[in-house]
Amino acid sequence: MTDGGGDFPELPWSTVEHYLGERQAASYRLSPPTAERAVWYEIADGGRAVSLQVELLRHQQPPRSSLPAVTIDQVHRNGTRMARIHTTQVTLMRDFHDLLIAVAGRVVTGDRDLGQAFEETVHAWSELLNRPRGLGVERRIGLHGELAVLRSVARTHGWAEAVDAWTGPKAEQHDFGLPSFDLEVKTTASEERRHTIHGIHQLTETAGRALWFASIQLTRGGLGGRSLGESVSTVLHDARAAHRIASARLEGALSSCGWSENEPDDERWTLRTAPLLVPADRLPRLTVSMIPPAVREHISAVDYRIRVDHLSPVSDSPVDLTDFRLP
Repeated sequence: MTDGGGDFPELPWSTVEHYLGERQAASYRLSPPTAERAVWYEIADGGRAVSLQVELLRHQQPPRSSLPAVTIDQVHRNGTRMARIHTTQVTLMRDFHDLLIAVAGRVVTGDRDLGQAFEETVHAWSELLNRPRGLGVERRIGLHGELAVLRSVARTHGWAEAVDAWTGPKAEQHDFGLPSFDLEVKTTASEERRHTIHGIHQLTETAGRALWFASIQLTRGGLGGRSLGESVSTVLHDARAAHRIASARLEGALSSCGWSENEPDDERWTLRTAPLLVPADRLPRLTVSMIPPAVREHISAVDYRIRVDHLSPVSDSPVDLTDFRLP
């Protein structure tokens, strides 16, 4: 537990990520002891959640949150009423940290109450973040998983064939199209193997071809983890060393994904579990044949979530994922 000094103290993401990676709770005071309102940054729930706690003055109630992914409620800290800002969205933890620090800064140094500080921060971010290009957190995690699989495919088939097989950047039906089968890769940061399926065809076999499904679980790795930028650099280095033309195509594919080395990149990940690789016909899935023709023509899009913790890997899988790790 750390007390801040007279100025607003720094709390870098690397410090928070260390505790998250170690699954340790921690408290960090962001306001000086003489401040009218105490402001604390909390890492709780066994190091799986972060929140900001701001002391409520007499008769003051917690403000309402204008963001659906963010909740503001009331808790007690050593007998003191506190407003707590938190989220249940694990994949948004890195961005949520920045939001909390921005709100805390307005409270501690800008003499704002929590409601004003929160709304000003949300408004400022809304003005700045209206950009059409770039990778969101879920896509960054997904790209991390696909790059790990890409390297495994290259180990067996060579970089030229592996890069040609990687169809994910082209928004094709499946992420990889190899000579005799297709492969769909899903990556999650949740503690369960829960994945979002986009479209009724994403888990459907192409005519005459087998479809396999790879489930990858990541967790925050702290200093022992790998950033997406490091993984990108590794696969590009390996591809250039093996096949110059393939590496040029790989650079183009990464650009098509929205990857840019200029984007902030300080999240570090590691594997939570070994990857799961199973035939698609073993999955809990929706297919076109399940929807009556009279209904099918009136449905324009289908997204759904599946959980596959109950499945076990098979012994005759066509992709070698032994010694699997992030690049």
